[in-house]
Amino acid sequence: MKKIKFTVVIAIIVIILLIIGFLSFDHKASSVNESKQTIRLGSSPGPYSELFLNGIKPILEKEGYKVTNKTFNNLLNADIALSDNQIDLNVDQHTAYLKNFNQEKKAQLTAITKIPTVPTGIYPANKKTLRTVSSGTKIAIPNDPANTARAYNLLVKAGWITLKAGTDPITATNKDIASNKYNLRITELDSSTIPRSIKNFDYIILPGSVAYSAKISTRKILLPETVRAEYQLVAATTKENINKKWAIALKKAYHSKEFKKYLKEHNKDNYWIVSNSK
Repeated sequence: MKKIKFTVVIAIIVIILLIIGFLSFDHKASSVNESKQTIRLGSSPGPYSELFLNGIKPILEKEGYKVTNKTFNNLLNADIALSDNQIDLNVDQHTAYLKNFNQEKKAQLTAITKIPTVPTGIYPANKKTLRTVSSGTKIAIPNDPANTARAYNLLVKAGWITLKAGTDPITATNKDIASNKYNLRITELDSSTIPRSIKNFDYIILPGSVAYSAKISTRKILLPETVRAEYQLVAATTKENINKKWAIALKKAYHSKEFKKYLKEHNKDNYWIVSNSK
């Protein structure tokens, strides 16, 4: 009987030790997972995700992170997935777009850091130089709110239109046009369809990501925008993620010497505009 009791006690001690060991191992595994977390990128068509995958991902992997990529047909779907915690990050939007998404969807997406940006520009279509602008010139511009305002600001820069006094340049629409020097015929289209409609216009205005997807070289830009802070591209995540270790590592990677060297080697045509602020 004593032997049975002794055996039971030993068995209980062994079980307790196994449980303690398992919990200790589980805690260590959790610590490892936290320090070597998988970062889930949600990419949409454009140069910014490609820049991340080629220039930033290798830096993060050296730090012990694993980076996965889920592709989306457009930025809106990527943002919805980000807001729903299906992904951790996207790098294809500027601040104005992010704010507009947050407002419309009651979301809390947040910028981790500013990243290199390709400017919006006026590109040639049937007319090949800005000097040939004339009365009734036809221009296609993006129809999404953020990039529509961006296009009208660019037309102001060209000297072709003026906006009413007090117009917020971030929300400018066709209703804010004060003067139209050449009686421009401005058509607002889904930006992704503009390159396919190029023969119908004299000039087209394209965001950098759309020009990239359509394989239209930025060297063809007749007039680039002056990139406002609101149109600087950002790496975006949710409010809950902003102070996590991987987000801090990501920000550090974008401002690292290694990435600056990579960008210098891949920016021969001054394709990327780099912000000095973080």
